[in-house]
Amino acid sequence: MPNLNIAFLGPEDLVKELGKKGTSTDITFYNLKKGDNTLTVIEPSRYPEKLSSLFYTVSLADLAILVIDALSAKLGEIILMLNAARISDGAIILRNYIDKGQIAPLIKGTVLENYEDLPDDPVILREWLWAKTAEKKPARSSEKGSVPIDHHFNVKGIGTVILGCVYEGAIHRHDQLTVHPLGKTAQIRSIQMHDDDAEEADAGDRVGLALKGIESDDLDRGFVLSADSRIISSLKISGTADIIPYWPQPLKEQMVLYAGHWMQFIPCRVTSVHDDGDFRKPVLTLEFERELIYLPGSVIILHYLESEKLRIVGTITIS
Repeated sequence: MPNLNIAFLGPEDLVKELGKKGTSTDITFYNLKKGDNTLTVIEPSRYPEKLSSLFYTVSLADLAILVIDALSAKLGEIILMLNAARISDGAIILRNYIDKGQIAPLIKGTVLENYEDLPDDPVILREWLWAKTAEKKPARSSEKGSVPIDHHFNVKGIGTVILGCVYEGAIHRHDQLTVHPLGKTAQIRSIQMHDDDAEEADAGDRVGLALKGIESDDLDRGFVLSADSRIISSLKISGTADIIPYWPQPLKEQMVLYAGHWMQFIPCRVTSVHDDGDFRKPVLTLEFERELIYLPGSVIILHYLESEKLRIVGTITIS
C-alpha cells in the first residue's frame, strides 16, 4: 500500500478538496484512500505565526504543492524552506493572474525549478497526486525503521498511542523499539495505517502505533522510536554549514538558533565558528538544552527566530 506524504502550502479552500480532515494541531492532516494507495496531505496550520509549523510540514513530506496567490515575504520563506529541506518533487499552482515569468527569478537555482505547473483545479490536482502515488513502489526493507513522533496520547482501553511517519527501513507488530532519548523500551502492540490494521509498515507510511511499556506522559513530540543501533542522542553537534545566499553576515558565537530535524525544533547555541574566508561555509559547533536525535551524516535546518524578515539561516551536515 504505497503512501505519499504531501506538504500543501496554500489557501485552505483547495486543501479541503483533497481529503478527509484528520488530526489538527499546529499541523493539520488530510487523508485519502483509493484502492491500495493512500495520500496524506499536511498543512502548516499555524504558519506564518509559527515557523516550526512550516518546518514540521515540510519535514514530513515526499513532495510539495505550492499555491502562489501573491508575491510576498511569506512566499520567499516557503521557497527557502523547501530548498533547505531538499523537497525536489512538487507542483506549483498560480492564482490572481500571477504568471511563471514573475516567479522565475524567485525559484531560480532552487529545487522548485523542477516543479511541475498545474492548473487551479482540485480534480486535476487530485488525479496528479494519485498518479504520483502509483509511481511510488512499495519499499519493502529488511532494515530496521525509525518513527519520529509527531503526536501522542492515551486511548481508553488501548493505552499509549503515537502518530508518525516511518523513516527508512520497516517496523513490525511486536517489535521492541528504543524510545530516544529516554533509553526506555516499548513494544508495538498494533499498527494502523489510514484506519486499517497492519502487520508491518515501511518507509514513508503514516502510522498510528499502540505501544506497550511506555506512558503517553513520558513522551514528547520529536522523540524517536527505533531499533536502529545507529541512532544518536547528543547535547552537542559539529559540522559544516551551508548558509543561504541572502544571509547578510557571519554567524557569531553565542547566537541562539533553532535546529530542525525530523519532528524536532530545538533551540541551540553556537559555541564555535570557524571558516576559511567564506562565512557561508563555516564549521560550527552547536550545543543544546535537550538532546538532538539523529543519524550520522544527518542534515539539520537552522532557523533564527529573532529576525523579523529572514528566519531561515541554512543547513548543517553533522560530521
